[in-house]
Amino acid sequence: MKLSILFPGTLAWALALPAAALAADDTAQELSAGDISYMCVATLLVLIMTPALGFFYGGLVRRKNTINTIMMSMVCLALITVQWFLFGYSLSFGPDAGGIIGNLDWAFFNGVGLEAFKDYSPTIPHVLFAMFQLAFAILTPAIVSGGIVERTRFPAYCLFVVLWGTLVYDPMAHMVWGLGGFIRDMGALDFAGGTVIHITSGFSALTAAVLIGARKGYGSLTLRPHNMPYVCLGGSFLWLGWFGFNSGAAVGATALTALALANTGIASCTAGLVWILLDRMVHGKMTTLGLMTGFVAGLVGITPAAGFVTVGSAFLIGITTPVICFFFVSYVKGRLGYDDSLDAFGCHGVGGVWGALMTGVLATKSVNDAGADGWLYGNAAQMIPQLTGIVTGIVLAVVMTAVIIKGLGLFMQVRATDAEEAQGLDLIDHGERAYNKM
Repeated sequence: MKLSILFPGTLAWALALPAAALAADDTAQELSAGDISYMCVATLLVLIMTPALGFFYGGLVRRKNTINTIMMSMVCLALITVQWFLFGYSLSFGPDAGGIIGNLDWAFFNGVGLEAFKDYSPTIPHVLFAMFQLAFAILTPAIVSGGIVERTRFPAYCLFVVLWGTLVYDPMAHMVWGLGGFIRDMGALDFAGGTVIHITSGFSALTAAVLIGARKGYGSLTLRPHNMPYVCLGGSFLWLGWFGFNSGAAVGATALTALALANTGIASCTAGLVWILLDRMVHGKMTTLGLMTGFVAGLVGITPAAGFVTVGSAFLIGITTPVICFFFVSYVKGRLGYDDSLDAFGCHGVGGVWGALMTGVLATKSVNDAGADGWLYGNAAQMIPQLTGIVTGIVLAVVMTAVIIKGLGLFMQVRATDAEEAQGLDLIDHGERAYNKM
């Protein structure tokens, strides 16, 4: 479809959206009030995760960068919502174009109304499904900020978010979840975003951190979190919101929803305990930061598997994921010298890879006949689509993040100067302080 034809038409349709929505009443019999209610709650829970991430990250940085760090999460709410409405949802879930991306038929939410769409949302309005998926799309680039805080200029970051959402998130979401996506058609299992969200954001954070460079004083100064109550507050709401994140992927209030809730709680809490035990063994203290980080690692690990594995397997994922993430955060990062400021790669990238692999090993059709049996249940071939999804996510994230960072650097300032970094980006980019003297 030619753009010259598409956009005027879709704009006109968008302006007539209320009327279009009312016209969908004749499909009301296909909808489930219970499923609609649950998905509204799940959507709100996932939306809460973005400001929660802002506070989690904001407490981990130095006080002079608190506002800037929180803003790097919060601005994603505005930027990605508009992008999603204009064309992002259509690129992610719209009619397939070559198994890689959707076309623009659903731009401006054209055709995305109150009726059910049987292939994505058979019992809820199509627009509700689109809004639930929007919450995922908002959170993902915010995770990337964890690798580049305290030295990245905010205007460049805003452009990065829009470009990254379009060039990384949208095609990955289509390939894994969209009708006609080649990874979906291969049979890859990713219940709630291990590849789409965590692998892409984690490896993008690592790539951006390497290209932008380490913070001034990294490796010689002690760059400690300035506000652990913020970290606990943000981490707690991340944990709470993640239940909507994983269970909402069932797209309704079903037995599978209950399984995803159970698996999410078991894996995350187990991982939190494992992390503080590792803290005790290695550092001699059970830290608050360790508990919160363990929760996140466990949540990341269970995300692709939440609706495909038993609760016993969720427990195993909760044990193993923090061990691997702890190793990368505590040892690999120091040995290689990259400044993944808030361990976005160490938790999300590494945890996402491990979770996707464990899904291929532990999945069983006994809990979800729409999935597949994994390696442990006699289907070693399931590892092929799992590995394909992992490799595709890594390559797409690394290549396109590098292209975006290098491209932005040709015409604008991406990295703060030493003087700007020393003063803090709260004042440089926002003219505000998190803490004013009385």
